[in-house]
Amino acid sequence: MRDQLNTALKEAMKSQEKRRTATLRLINAAIKDRDIAARSTSDDGVSDTEILEIMAKMIKQRRESITTYEEAGRLELAQQEREEIEIIEGFMPKQLGEDETRAAVDEVLKELECSGLKDMGRAMGALKERYAGQMDFSKASKVVKELLG
Repeated sequence: MRDQLNTALKEAMKSQEKRRTATLRLINAAIKDRDIAARSTSDDGVSDTEILEIMAKMIKQRRESITTYEEAGRLELAQQEREEIEIIEGFMPKQLGEDETRAAVDEVLKELECSGLKDMGRAMGALKERYAGQMDFSKASKVVKELLG
């Protein structure tokens, strides 16, 4: 994953794509921050799964910013955030649709033999482990509550 991001950054710099270059640098900076924080526990830095989590968080932050910018009438900044989301999503695995998410949640709940809301934490942990970067976990959480509640 790191190599893919670094290669894309070099290509963006060569082709002078300013937005793409800036966005890829932001991703690398976020990964480096997490690497530094993880140094005390491991020498290899963060895993690909953690990189996907970082990028998913970046997308979520940008979606929140879009709402804020649009409410403030700053449409050019909202557009910039949309462009950054598009760039980041290019490195993410295919996102599961609503039906696929529901099926995945159902499978995990049956597999873990979840019977009530007390099992929600275990279920969400298993989903995050298996579907990192592929699933919107806020939507998955709603499905888990619906099926367990």
